[in-house]
Amino acid sequence: KMAADTSVEILQKVLENEILQTTKIVEERLDAEMQKLDQMDEDELELLKQRRLEALKKAQQQKQEWLSKGHGEYREIPSERDFFQEVKESKNVVCHFYRDTTFRCQIMDRHLTVLAKKHIETKFLKLNAEKSPFLCERLRIKVIPTLALVKDGKTQDYIVGFTDLGNTDDFTTETLEWRLGCADIINYSGNLMEPPFQSQKKFGTSFTKLDKKTIRGKKYDSDSDDD
Repeated sequence: KMAADTSVEILQKVLENEILQTTKIVEERLDAEMQKLDQMDEDELELLKQRRLEALKKAQQQKQEWLSKGHGEYREIPSERDFFQEVKESKNVVCHFYRDTTFRCQIMDRHLTVLAKKHIETKFLKLNAEKSPFLCERLRIKVIPTLALVKDGKTQDYIVGFTDLGNTDDFTTETLEWRLGCADIINYSGNLMEPPFQSQKKFGTSFTKLDKKTIRGKKYDSDSDDD
C-alpha cells in the first residue's frame, strides 16, 4: 500500500513538473513573439497585416465555396444517384441512412441539424434507406440509423446505431461531435482522448433490444425500441 502511494505521489510530481515546464515554454514563446513584434519596423508590420488580410479573405472564399456546395445545413437527398454526386464535390461528408418509422433516426436528425450549422467544413446529408437498396447493400448498412463518413469520395468509417455514443438515447450533441472528430471528418477543437459521455452517469442497459425489419425483401436491424 505504501509503495503504491509513493508511486502515485511520484507520478503526480512528474506530471506537475511537466505542466510547469510546458507553461514555461509557452510563456517563453509568447515573450519571443512579443519581442519580435516590438522590434518590427512599419514595413514588416504592413506585410504582416497584408498576410493576415489575405488569410481572412481566403477563409471567407472557402466558406462561400462550401455554402455554394450545400454545406451549412442538414439536407435530405432524394436518391442514390445524388449521393455519388454530393460526395464527389465535397472532401468531408456525413450521410445519415434513416427510416421514417425508426424513432432513433429522429434523435440523430436533431443533433445533425445543430452540427451542420456549426461545422460548415463538412457536408451533412440524410438518405432514406428504403429508397437506396443498392447503396445500403454496397456499404453493408444493416442497422438503422447508420452514419456513413465519407472522405475524399471514399467511405472511411461508420457510426452504427448509438453504441459509440454512450449507448443511450440521451447522448449529447457534444458526444456525436466528439465521435465525428475521432473520424477526422470535422475540425474538432476538443480533446479526443476524453469522450464527453465518460463524465456522465453510467447508463442502464434498457436499450439493447434490436428488432428485425424487412425492406424490399432485405433484412434490416432497427436500432430502436420505438418502431
